[in-house]
Amino acid sequence: MPVSMVGRAGELAEFAAAWAMVTGGRPRAGGVVVTGAAGVGKSLLIAAALDGLTPRPAMILTGTARVHSPAPYDWLAAALSGRDTRDLPLPPDALAWLAQHPNAPRERYAPDALLRLAVRTVRALVGAGPAVLVVEDLHALDPASLNLVGELAGAPGLPALLLVASRPPDTAVSPQLVAATLARLSGAPGAIRQHLGPLPRTDVAAVLAQVYPERPVSPGVVEAVWRRTGGNPYRLVELLAVEGGGGPDGLTRKPPPEPLRLPVPAQPSAAPTAELTGREIEVLSCLAAGMSNKQVARSLGISVRTVTVHVSNLLRKTGSASRTEAALWAVRQQLTGPARHG
Repeated sequence: MPVSMVGRAGELAEFAAAWAMVTGGRPRAGGVVVTGAAGVGKSLLIAAALDGLTPRPAMILTGTARVHSPAPYDWLAAALSGRDTRDLPLPPDALAWLAQHPNAPRERYAPDALLRLAVRTVRALVGAGPAVLVVEDLHALDPASLNLVGELAGAPGLPALLLVASRPPDTAVSPQLVAATLARLSGAPGAIRQHLGPLPRTDVAAVLAQVYPERPVSPGVVEAVWRRTGGNPYRLVELLAVEGGGGPDGLTRKPPPEPLRLPVPAQPSAAPTAELTGREIEVLSCLAAGMSNKQVARSLGISVRTVTVHVSNLLRKTGSASRTEAALWAVRQQLTGPARHG
C-alpha cells in the first residue's frame, strides 16, 4: 500500500532536483534533511526517492545506529559492513577501528585525526561517484558519527548526495548534539529541509480510495479513520491490515483497539554516577564537544599533560574504553554544559 507516498509528491520532486545538482556538474546540494515523528514515513520516503533517481547512483552508502549500544562511528561501521576494504588507501589499524572489527586495536588516534580518516574513507568509497549517502536515525547516532555527517555535508568536491532522516532532537539520545547537527546540515549551501507531519484528512481519503477502489468511502469513515490514527501513516497501515479486510465500514465498527505504540529505541541504562571533580566535569564537557587534548588545554588554560591525566582518570571513573564513550556517558548523565573556547 503506497500510504507513505500519498501527499509526498513535492518532497520527491525536491529529492530529484537535489540529485540533478550532483549529476549535472553544478555545485552539489548540501543534502536533504527529513525530520518527523516515528511512523510518518521518513525512511520509506527516502527509499522511494532512491528508486526514482536518474541516472542511477554508482554507489549507495547507508548506515544507522546501534540503538542498544551506541559506539563511535556507528554510521560508518554500518556502511562498511560486508564491503571489501582491503584496497582502500588508509592505515589498516585505523580502518579496522572505524569498521568496529572485533580484533581492532585500542584507539590510538586523536579524535581530529580519526575524523579526517573517516572522511577519507567515505571519499575513497565514493570515488568518482555519483553516490548517495543515506543516514538513517540521525537522532540515535553517536557523537563521532554526528561529527562525520556534519563534515560530509560540507565536504568540497564530494560527488554525493547526502540523505538524512531523523526524529526531532527532543527524542534523541543526545538532544543538544542532534539539534546542533541538524542546524549544521540545514545551513549547508544548497541544503533542502523537509519535515513530515501527519496526513491530513484529504490524504487519508486518498489512501482509502486506493485501498478500496471498488467501494465508495463515506466522509464519516474518513473522519473516523483519521481520528483513530491521527493521520500517522504507520498506524493507518496497521489499522488497514488488522481491520480492513471487511471493507471500509469495518474500520469503524469495532471499538478503537489498544493504541498502536510505535517502537522507541531502547537507550542504554545509565552508568552509575561517578565522583568527578569540577575540573574533570569541565574536561568531560570539552570531550563531548569533540575537542582534542590541545583544544581542551587551550580552552581551560591548562597543560596538555594535565589534560591527558584528567582524560585517563575520566576513562577509569566512567568505565569507558575511549574518550568518545566517555562523551556519550556525559551526555546520558546530563553533564555536558557549554564548553569554553579560548
